[in-house]
Amino acid sequence: MDLKSYQVGPFHDEMFVAPGEPRTHARAIADKLSQLTLNELKECKQTAETALRRLGITFNVYGDEGAQERIMPFDVIPRVIANEEWSYMEKGLIQRITALNLFLEDIYHEQKIIKDNVIPADVVLSSKGFLKECMGFSPPKKIWCHITGTDIICNRHGRMLVLEDNLRSPSGVSYVLENRELMKGIMPDMFQSGEIRPVADYPYNLSKLMQYVSGKDRPVMALLTPGIYNSAYFEHSFLARQMGIELVEGRDLVVQNDRLMMRTTTGLTQIDVLYRRIDDTFLDPDVFRADSVLGARGLFAAYRAGNLALINAPGTGVADDKVVYAYVPDMIKYYLGEDMIIPNVETYLCWRDSDREYVLANIEKLVVKAANEAGGYGMLVGPHSTKAEQQEFRNRITANQRNYIAQPTISLSRTPTLIGDKLEGRHVDLRPYILYGEKIEIMPGGLTRVALKQGSLVVNSSQGGGSKDTWVMR
Repeated sequence: MDLKSYQVGPFHDEMFVAPGEPRTHARAIADKLSQLTLNELKECKQTAETALRRLGITFNVYGDEGAQERIMPFDVIPRVIANEEWSYMEKGLIQRITALNLFLEDIYHEQKIIKDNVIPADVVLSSKGFLKECMGFSPPKKIWCHITGTDIICNRHGRMLVLEDNLRSPSGVSYVLENRELMKGIMPDMFQSGEIRPVADYPYNLSKLMQYVSGKDRPVMALLTPGIYNSAYFEHSFLARQMGIELVEGRDLVVQNDRLMMRTTTGLTQIDVLYRRIDDTFLDPDVFRADSVLGARGLFAAYRAGNLALINAPGTGVADDKVVYAYVPDMIKYYLGEDMIIPNVETYLCWRDSDREYVLANIEKLVVKAANEAGGYGMLVGPHSTKAEQQEFRNRITANQRNYIAQPTISLSRTPTLIGDKLEGRHVDLRPYILYGEKIEIMPGGLTRVALKQGSLVVNSSQGGGSKDTWVMR
């Protein structure tokens, strides 16, 4: 394939510095691509999509006509990350997660960061993710955010920035694991040298984390799913199978004497640690939403009694809030006495009068986000929006100032992507998965999401994005 016809720029390109001139860490994959014909690449793509359908690797898109099940579009051109770039990212993520965990422990106890006027009390206490029911309680080992998916972008100049943190129930890791298996089948020779760092030990590391927080040598572990109609059900069943643990729904659970039990063919068995993939307020109808059938009555009491560990701990959602995100640099300075390694994206908080006035006056230039939405929902990309959409978001902001932030429209870095009959640059982000157990471990790489529509900056699968395998080079 002729790589010299690939157009580099005007944005930072992660694989090439100029047409036909790959970056040092991407030379091996560039050489491989140059040896393949267009038809061979297209056959690889078809093979990958067939495998995804056969394996049932799908997600649901919810629209006016109900849920539509789709495969995640997969691009056969991997994203390649240099070892030194990854080392920098690791340091920044470890710093960030350490501070976020200290913040969670603090706000559910002494709230020193509020008393010292580092973060306004109202920002924390008005967050939908703040649970007053968790006040005065520490989860096992004082670890709150066991699994975090922090979204990282590079701007048009290649500068790394943190876009947001996902601490409630981050999804997508199953795509990382399956994407790697697909690429091993498509380009097996690329993996023989051992230069690409492996990702297959993630389920083992997650199991090890769950064992550690349980405090037992052989804990009974389970994964709680909302059920087959959830958009991430494939991932729930995939991870339970990979870890060799039970996949349970709320109807499988009952609490006796402050202990969570699951129904089995041989009777009730106590669960020691539960990886829950449902939101906090659905966990226990006696404490949170009375109409929930996804959890179990008494589950929260079992947790508070110390008879159950929950992954992630209830209450972590307050650190998932996009308004609280803006204060992470202050958290790092306050708890660690350090400057932030990977900066946040510049963020305007609409509850501040000056910020709100700027956002309302410049909404066509900005990306506006609701504080607790995910998946690309509740978001306005100003330069790609209509006047009517802009006015609708002005009205939303005015009606609920606390619930909205805005950020500059960042031209994300690009990487070559197979589009039709040629390679074209498409914008990407990255979601590394961070596990916090006995120590903080980060899967090498993570989920690269790619905006497949030309010019689009929205990478979410629900909004037309796809994914790539992410290669971290040794």
